[in-house]
Amino acid sequence: MEKTLRIIYMGTPEFAVPSLDILVENGWNVVAVITAPDRPKGRGQKLIPSPVKEAALKHDLPVLQPTNLKDPEFLEELRSYKADLQIVVAFRMLPEAVWNMPAKGTFNLHASLLPNYRGAAPINWAIMNGEKETGVTTFFLKHQIDTGNLIFQETEPIQPDDNVGSLYVRLMERGAKLVLKTVEAIQEGSVNPTPQDESRAHHEAPKIFKETCMINWDQSAEDIHNHIRGLSPYPAAWTEIDGKSCKIFASEVLEKLSNSNPGTFDSDGKHYIHFHTQDNLLGIKELQLQGKKRMGVEEFLRGNKLQ
Repeated sequence: MEKTLRIIYMGTPEFAVPSLDILVENGWNVVAVITAPDRPKGRGQKLIPSPVKEAALKHDLPVLQPTNLKDPEFLEELRSYKADLQIVVAFRMLPEAVWNMPAKGTFNLHASLLPNYRGAAPINWAIMNGEKETGVTTFFLKHQIDTGNLIFQETEPIQPDDNVGSLYVRLMERGAKLVLKTVEAIQEGSVNPTPQDESRAHHEAPKIFKETCMINWDQSAEDIHNHIRGLSPYPAAWTEIDGKSCKIFASEVLEKLSNSNPGTFDSDGKHYIHFHTQDNLLGIKELQLQGKKRMGVEEFLRGNKLQ
């Protein structure tokens, strides 16, 4: 296949790196990469480049790091690359002046089966809501976020032992292959974009805040277990234990009926912490008390006497 498309790639976090890599490794002409400005990090506030910038530099690609996507100077520079196509993976919202610039449009990779789970945290919310499958979607950008015409979709099962970390890796890799497939189809002129079916839009995926992560013990043990899985390892579900904030990373639903107030717990001080919920007990497997390291429940109990 002749690879004549001039491509501009936009992305910032680790999730967007394999998609950039697969395009370059397959000989596609990525003429520039747009990513977030370097961020100060750590005690010395040293400026750290985004994972996508690091990948772009490894491939000797020009990198643009605009703070304002509507800045006339940036738009002029963008136009100078004469891109046929733009690809967006885990970047920020684009103004129309940007996404409408190339002749073949701008497509986005989203980590859900659209129209379900539009928004900033689709992987988290799919697990938190107890879904059995999710997937990846490519679609052309338009005004409203995550609403453009669909190009391709592929499903990915959510395993009972998945957390957001394990599912993230699989969707990142599957998404990269879908980006490559989408570019090939656009080059061939074989894409047939279809409007999203709004009757299938059952769930949103809004940004996650600290209050989102707080465990509600009045729910069922299964719902709380899914809540914990969908926030592990980051940003992590949390509750209070003996008046201190405590992150919970792993749990298990026990086939034992709860016989006490939801949110109270039982422990032998050595091997287990069992929280009471609306129905069954929930066993805690991994946790991290504020100011301490993450550890398994037995190690935690060796160093912490619970009331």
